Amino acid sequence: MEAADATCAPTPPRLSYSSPMPLPAPQLPWLAPGASFPEPNQAWGVGSPAPGLLAAGGHLDIETLQRAYSRGIFPWFSEGQPVLWWSPDPRMVLQTTQFVVHPSLKKTIRKFIRTPDCEIRFDTAFREVIQACAGSERSGRPGTWILPPMIEAYCELHRAGLAHSVESWIRGKLVGGLYCVALGGAIFGESMFSRASDASKISLAALVAFCRQNGIEQIDCQQNTAHLASLGAREIHREQFLAGVSVALKRAQPSWHFNPLCWALILP
Repeated sequence: MEAADATCAPTPPRLSYSSPMPLPAPQLPWLAPGASFPEPNQAWGVGSPAPGLLAAGGHLDIETLQRAYSRGIFPWFSEGQPVLWWSPDPRMVLQTTQFVVHPSLKKTIRKFIRTPDCEIRFDTAFREVIQACAGSERSGRPGTWILPPMIEAYCELHRAGLAHSVESWIRGKLVGGLYCVALGGAIFGESMFSRASDASKISLAALVAFCRQNGIEQIDCQQNTAHLASLGAREIHREQFLAGVSVALKRAQPSWHFNPLCWALILP
């Protein structure tokens, strides 16, 4: 999950794509449409040009994305590249019981809760959220990895009930949020944005509260960033991550509605 927040500009969690990355064809499987993914443990390892890179090609249709995420695989690519599929090891994961609410964030959330014109909404502006994430700056560069084909693919996934937005609203304006993929009880964070201080953190806190309310134990953050680490996310081995995903996939999909009473689950 990439973070864009005026108060925290983390190092991009994935490769920089300022120049084309050479892809040695003999070593990288090419996926025909509908083809099966390689086993995640076949992803390029540490010391390779792109640790975690698993395959290239395929389509960003609902069925392919669902198969990918159910195996802990996600797409990420830049302009002019084919679809690239990733399964990094280690994997950055936020255990919902380990979410860190620092005193300053706790104060901000309490103020947000007390203010009548502030509210958390789910799934009322998914396209606006993903477009805001695409246009947000990260370490002085635009978030160009969320290309138009990605936006359309995840909007389709949203219409299928498999992707969701968590939105922070103030006085009727969307000021921050995040989007994620959800398969059963498995949650895969994608990206966040802020137009007001700490607005993305408030959205993440709301997602954590929702997960705790529904017995969801982990949120995939994909790769390490200082921003997410400061909020309690930690790297775990890929096998451990995939085991957690396997269990979570068997859970029933929760009803994606935010109850303000669940704030009490993260604010003692």
